[in-house]
Amino acid sequence: MSQMPAAVSIREVGPRDGLQNEELIPTGAKVRLLDALSGTGVRRIEAVSFVHPRAIPQMADADEVWRQAGKAEGVRYSALVPNTKGAQRALTAGFTEIEVVVSASDTHNRRNVNRSTDESLDDIAELIDLLHGAGARAEVIVATSFGCPYEGDVDPGRVAGIVERVVRDGADRVAFGDTTGMGTPRRVRELVTAVRDREPDVPVLLHFHNTRGTALANLLTALELGITEFDASVGGLGGCPYAPGASGNLATEEAVHMLHDMGIDTGIDLDALIGVAELAEELLGKRLPSGVLRAGPRSRLTARP
Repeated sequence: MSQMPAAVSIREVGPRDGLQNEELIPTGAKVRLLDALSGTGVRRIEAVSFVHPRAIPQMADADEVWRQAGKAEGVRYSALVPNTKGAQRALTAGFTEIEVVVSASDTHNRRNVNRSTDESLDDIAELIDLLHGAGARAEVIVATSFGCPYEGDVDPGRVAGIVERVVRDGADRVAFGDTTGMGTPRRVRELVTAVRDREPDVPVLLHFHNTRGTALANLLTALELGITEFDASVGGLGGCPYAPGASGNLATEEAVHMLHDMGIDTGIDLDALIGVAELAEELLGKRLPSGVLRAGPRSRLTARP
């Protein structure tokens, strides 16, 4: 087994990715969840997305959620945007870390933003210039990187080509979304290898869904490849409204539990995080998929010396 990293950075995406696939909840509940996560030791949180309310009604109150949020010192907050209009809203709200998404699959991209992948890449090039001109950083998320619900397998070479394009256009970092939960250790290895062959120095973050129960296996494979940045969602909340059956992100507390038992630091208080998962269940009025949440105190391991 390859040398494991000493520390890993987790970006909590529950307030955005997690809630976009749920029934509408009040603005105050969203703020409670966001502020509670800010107190767990997590250092990066995807707070909201600035999208048209007809597309994602769950994010219609993004401006108000961000206005009311506590914005803890030491936490880096980011926002997801689909286009230039969304980016302008995010900048006006005060965000300096902004993510824009493009799908490796043409079909999914059209379902998601009503344009082809190439058309989105042209827009993203202009958007990156806009963000940099305003002093913000641009992260490009490549959705359906490991497979598409409409087209099936996605060639890692196609994903690597998209990365090459956005890096040339000035992207500060890239992320790869396992939008449908089709990712497996083999696919993770092939994708990371293909991207590194073309852009070995670009910062990489991986985003796994647990639709088919492979999220932790994919995380372990990525660690062996030297990846140290990941998305995860409290309680396993999440999914994609435009990817049928793509339910459930990697649960943050499951990832932290495993990483701490491996002696890998996350900076996150696992007990506090489990408390937030319990809060999320209360706010949403349903049980969440996380296994750690119901496994009892003995499972709440801390990092080994």
